[in-house]
Amino acid sequence: MSADLGHSPSLHIDGAIATITLRRPAQANRLEVQDLALIEQQIEQINADVSVRVLCLTATGSTFCSGFNTRRLADRSALKQAAPSDTAPTAGSVFEVCAQALENARPLTVAGINGGLYGGATDLALACDFRIAVQSSKLFVPAAEIGLHFYGSGLGRYVSRLGLNMAKRVLLAGERLDAPQMLACGFVDELVADTDALTTALQQRAAHLARLAPLAVQGMKRHLNALARGTLDEQLLRQDVQQANNSADFLEGIQAKTEKRPAVFRGR
Repeated sequence: MSADLGHSPSLHIDGAIATITLRRPAQANRLEVQDLALIEQQIEQINADVSVRVLCLTATGSTFCSGFNTRRLADRSALKQAAPSDTAPTAGSVFEVCAQALENARPLTVAGINGGLYGGATDLALACDFRIAVQSSKLFVPAAEIGLHFYGSGLGRYVSRLGLNMAKRVLLAGERLDAPQMLACGFVDELVADTDALTTALQQRAAHLARLAPLAVQGMKRHLNALARGTLDEQLLRQDVQQANNSADFLEGIQAKTEKRPAVFRGR
């Protein structure tokens, strides 16, 4: 069955806020090989646009994402197109590249979770900096039930975000989490009543993040993620600290505090 390219993820940029929307609700927003490749391209486009300070990942319908199209799991030729290498590609390797691109995105990222999320889609959400979900959300990773070994960076995100014990409960034991459990374990930062409330909360969170000093928050994001992976580059950290602390934005922030007004940051 060919992918419905007319319902591929869309990208919309409105000033400082970019939004990638999953648009295959009739199939629970499952992701095809082409979708993952497109999301990577969209992230590259966003990274190149320095005016964008926040990236929101959202979805249509009542399911956030059901993960990779399981009918494609054995389709090596399709996977090869998305992850060309000498090593035989897997669904995990294709998903991993996309999740890594999302974690490493220059802007701050927020996932708006409008319902269930399953399999690799859980890692796409974890790759975002913040996550807001509706009360009807639920989470399940069927890897152990179908014999699929989750990829390395995804394992790392589960451990660094949720802790080893919760990672084992979700990935090894296949526990299903409801929204209150997702909030309690730190998978999501905020729960809202429904999709209307989610839209409002996502807009408010994105607007707040977009007002922050980009040199500071983007640098801190980069190094916080590196610390979580155990890959902190001390020299790069010092360079980013110096750049932010010597910036016009820092002076603007201090002056705005003194004058008791909102700061206007320009990223320089």
